Amino acid sequence: MTIVLIVSIVIVFVVLLLAVLTTSKAYTIKHTVDPDPIENNPYMKNSEEKNGK
Repeated sequence: MTIVLIVSIVIVFVVLLLAVLTTSKAYTIKHTVDPDPIENNPYMKNSEEKNGK
Protein backbone atom coordinates (compact mmCIF):
# COMPACT_ATOMS: atom_id res chain seq x y z
CA MET A 1 0.00 0.00 0.00
CA THR A 2 2.84 2.39 0.81
CA ILE A 3 4.46 1.73 -2.57
CA VAL A 4 1.24 2.62 -4.40
CA LEU A 5 1.00 5.89 -2.46
CA ILE A 6 4.62 6.83 -3.20
CA VAL A 7 4.24 6.02 -6.92
CA SER A 8 1.02 8.03 -7.05
CA ILE A 9 2.67 11.06 -5.45
CA VAL A 10 5.62 10.83 -7.85
CA ILE A 11 3.23 10.70 -10.82
CA VAL A 12 1.34 13.75 -9.52
CA PHE A 13 4.58 15.73 -9.14
CA VAL A 14 5.76 14.75 -12.62
CA VAL A 15 2.46 15.83 -14.18
CA LEU A 16 2.54 19.10 -12.22
CA LEU A 17 6.13 19.76 -13.30
CA LEU A 18 5.28 19.11 -16.95
CA ALA A 19 2.26 21.43 -16.75
CA VAL A 20 4.37 24.24 -15.25
CA LEU A 21 7.11 23.80 -17.85
CA THR A 22 4.62 23.78 -20.71
CA THR A 23 2.87 26.89 -19.42
CA SER A 24 6.10 28.80 -18.90
CA LYS A 25 7.27 27.87 -22.41
CA ALA A 26 3.95 29.07 -23.86
CA TYR A 27 4.41 32.47 -22.22
CA THR A 28 7.86 32.90 -23.80
CA ILE A 29 6.49 32.60 -27.36
CA LYS A 30 5.75 35.94 -29.03
CA HIS A 31 2.22 35.81 -30.40
CA THR A 32 1.14 38.05 -33.24
CA VAL A 33 -2.30 39.28 -34.19
CA ASP A 34 -3.45 39.36 -37.80
CA PRO A 35 -4.70 42.70 -39.10
CA ASP A 36 -8.43 43.28 -39.10
CA PRO A 37 -9.75 41.85 -42.40
CA ILE A 38 -12.69 44.28 -42.45
CA GLU A 39 -10.37 47.30 -42.74
CA ASN A 40 -8.57 45.87 -45.78
CA ASN A 41 -11.62 44.45 -47.55
CA PRO A 42 -12.65 46.59 -50.54
CA TYR A 43 -16.04 44.89 -50.74
CA MET A 44 -16.93 45.95 -47.22
CA LYS A 45 -16.11 49.60 -48.03
CA ASN A 46 -18.44 49.50 -51.04
CA SER A 47 -21.30 47.99 -49.07
CA GLU A 48 -20.88 50.57 -46.28
CA GLU A 49 -21.12 53.41 -48.80
CA LYS A 50 -24.35 51.97 -50.20
CA ASN A 51 -25.84 51.53 -46.73
CA GLY A 52 -24.90 55.05 -45.67
CA LYS A 53 -22.59 54.01 -42.83
